[in-house]
Amino acid sequence: MTLTPDARILFATRAVRTFAYGLLAVILALYLAARGFSDEHIGLIFTLTLVGDAVLSLGIAGVADRLGRRRILVASCVLVVIAGVVFVTTPSAIVLTLAAVIGTISPSGAEVGPFLSIEQAAISQEVDARDRTRVFGYYQLVGSFSNASGALAGGWIAQRITTHGHAEIDGYRAVILLYAALGVVMALLFVRLSPNVEPARPARARAALHRSRRAVTTLAALFTIDSFGSGLAVQTLLAYWLHRRFGADVGVLGTIFFATNVIAGFSALLSAPIARRFGLVNTMVWTHLPGNMLLIAFPFMPTLELSVAALLGRFLVAQMDVPARTSYMMAIVDDDERSAASAIANQAKLVGSSLGPFAAGLMGMTAAPFVVAGVLKIAYDLALYRLFRRVRPPGDVPPNETAPRRRDRASEAP
Repeated sequence: MTLTPDARILFATRAVRTFAYGLLAVILALYLAARGFSDEHIGLIFTLTLVGDAVLSLGIAGVADRLGRRRILVASCVLVVIAGVVFVTTPSAIVLTLAAVIGTISPSGAEVGPFLSIEQAAISQEVDARDRTRVFGYYQLVGSFSNASGALAGGWIAQRITTHGHAEIDGYRAVILLYAALGVVMALLFVRLSPNVEPARPARARAALHRSRRAVTTLAALFTIDSFGSGLAVQTLLAYWLHRRFGADVGVLGTIFFATNVIAGFSALLSAPIARRFGLVNTMVWTHLPGNMLLIAFPFMPTLELSVAALLGRFLVAQMDVPARTSYMMAIVDDDERSAASAIANQAKLVGSSLGPFAAGLMGMTAAPFVVAGVLKIAYDLALYRLFRRVRPPGDVPPNETAPRRRDRASEAP
């Protein structure tokens, strides 16, 4: 697999960004709790944060092809820096919440902001279609490994500062300031991109989606359901649950989520060979289901060790669908629809996930959020299979399939 210089830069920015998000994933809920926020208020802040990210990102990514992808990426890095600095320096709960809403704080450890949509569109036009799923598998691996490293670093940095005589909240603030500094690093990388990352032809004056509008909106609706389930069990809430139930300290939590994300990253490499054998939609569905069953089982585990084992098992299979899902979306739309399709799909997921933390806060730190999350995500899998199992782009036909299939006609999707 050979990457262009621009693709290598985008892999590097992915690594820096997901490392930064991983820093926050372990400590963010703990930081807000140390500031005196209740469970309900923490859930509300996370929800408002993700809603703000979704609205802002959809607007930005929707015009990126007209204003310039590099320019938008660099400008988005400024929001990372501002959000991080304000988050730790303001004494006002209202200003803190506003910074979280308009900035790019990630309570889930997952992607927020317009970065992912723009990068996916740029990478898709720089690789051969036959290599797309494999490239996105490595892209997912880079993100997962960096996110894992960030979780490990964030947990142990905060722990180390606390053990050297500082207040617990000072350790959390140091981690958030490091997050802000990494926004500067990303901006320096993005300015090195060449004009080749810009769209091959100007974006249409009309709506960016045309032929594939029905398929993309249907997928986006399904992704919203799946992501609402994910939002009920975001990584920082999983860490908070383990801390509350078993007393796991922040360093141990960092180690746990380092392991889960490393496992998830390497499992993503299996997505391409599985997709070649069974098809993209089958890969998206049948690797996802076991992870959702383990999510339901997670809160009923009686010990920390068994809870961690359930998490590790879940992350082993639950992320295999991501490269296949990205490749599928990029394959069933036209070239000039890719940025818009990616933005709509990613922001639909972000909107769904944004509602989850608030709902989880209302349910309290009980088993309910995790059970509801697993059930919703299983429903998403079954609906996706029912609606899209016969909508396949050229080349996505399992070799053992003999039944007639639809060609790459995204407009024929329900």
